[in-house]
Amino acid sequence: MLLAHGRAPAQEGPQRLPAITLGAGMHLIQAEVAQTQEQRAIGLMHRPSMPTNAGMLFVFEDAGQQCFWMKNTLLPLSIAFIADDGSIVNITDMQPQSLDSHCSAKPVRYVLEMNQGWFAKRGIKAGAKLRGQPWPQ
Repeated sequence: MLLAHGRAPAQEGPQRLPAITLGAGMHLIQAEVAQTQEQRAIGLMHRPSMPTNAGMLFVFEDAGQQCFWMKNTLLPLSIAFIADDGSIVNITDMQPQSLDSHCSAKPVRYVLEMNQGWFAKRGIKAGAKLRGQPWPQ
């Protein structure tokens, strides 16, 4: 995953980042946390697969319109843009290797990528609240 305004450095193999547990309804997510510019620029690039309940949480310093594309990303993903209170602003599906831009509907600081269809299969839609370390209970 590469931010539309960022640039990924060359690297060997996919990055692995420390993970936290998030909750979405009764479902638990093991989310790697990308919080530096470099980590966010690389994201889930070059990964051939990802476990069902795994994902990546992108954390930005300030709220803004966040836009993502799928250059060098091999997996079809669903992306949720998340407000400071943990509520999902919007969710969209992204196709592998696409340069199409997918943006938040309003300024956000958090973005969660999961395997494509993960949210839909669990009935999780815009307005739902996530639980976990970044958000108040």
